[in-house]
Formats: sequence, C-alpha cells, structure tokens
Amino acid sequence: MADRDRDRDRDRPHQIQVHPQHRYNTGPGGKGYNMSEGGPSAGKVLAVMAMLPAGGILLGLAGITFVGTLIGLCLTTPLFIIFSPVLVPAALVVGLAVTGFLTSGAFGLTALSSLSRVANYIRQVTGTSPEQMAEHAKRRLADTAGYVGQKTKEAGQQVQSKAQEVGGERGGAGGGRT
Repeated sequence: MADRDRDRDRDRPHQIQVHPQHRYNTGPGGKGYNMSEGGPSAGKVLAVMAMLPAGGILLGLAGITFVGTLIGLCLTTPLFIIFSPVLVPAALVVGLAVTGFLTSGAFGLTALSSLSRVANYIRQVTGTSPEQMAEHAKRRLADTAGYVGQKTKEAGQQVQSKAQEVGGERGGAGGGRT
C-alpha cells in the first residue's frame, strides 16, 4: 500500500512557488549597488574618469622606462663583455667584502644576544639584579679584607710572642755567663 502511494506521488507534478527578491551585486570592497537603481553612482563614475588619465600617464611612463632600460642594456652589454676580465674579479671582491661585513655583523648580534640571554638566565636563577650582585661583591671584598686583616694581626702577635720567647731565652742564658 505504501509503495502505491509513493509511485502515485512520483507521477504527480509538484508545484513550486516563486517569490520575487531584490538582488545586490557586490563590487570591490564589498560595496554594492541595487540592480533596480540602474548602475553605479555618479561619484563612482567621476572617480573612474579622474583616475583614467592618471593611470594612462603612469602606464606610458612605465613603457618609456622599459624601453630606456632595454636601450641601455644593448649599449652596455659589449662594454661588460670587453671589460669582464676586470669587472668580474672586482665584483667578486666587492661581493665577498659585503658578505664579510654582513657575516661579522650577524656574528656580533648573535654574540650579544647570547650574552644577554645568559645574563637574564643568571638573574632569574639567582633572583638578583646587577646592582645587588655588585653590592654582594663589595660585601664579600670587605669581609675578605677584614679576614686578611685579622689573620695578619694574629700572625703579627705570633711573631711577637716568638720573638719574646727567643729574647727571654737569650736574656736568661746570657745573664748567667757573665
């Protein structure tokens, strides 16, 4: 029964309803105009008319430049061929010099970047700034100077006590002989 209904529906023509819609054509920049308005606005036409001579002039200048370049190339090619034993080594020397300068600059920037990275890493690990590190170094230097001063004083006292011991032994021994 269901198969018969499907077959019957297939044989019947379907009705389609059409609703009129307004369509918009979009131009460059997503701006469009209504087809029913009859074309672009007067402002757009004036803009195209104003830009047409400027575009033509620029296109003409490009053509003149291209022709001048071709003429110059035709005239200088024999000179390049004649002077190539001089020009090729000179070009190589200039090219190598420029390459050397650029390479040295790249190495210098890489070195500075690496040193900066190491300094930042040390600051993060120790949690100190360069001023704090300098202050810590000054304190360590003062502590070391104090320690060296104390040891020098102790060494001086030991030398003095040894001198007194040696002087006391000589004084007692020398006094008994007379």
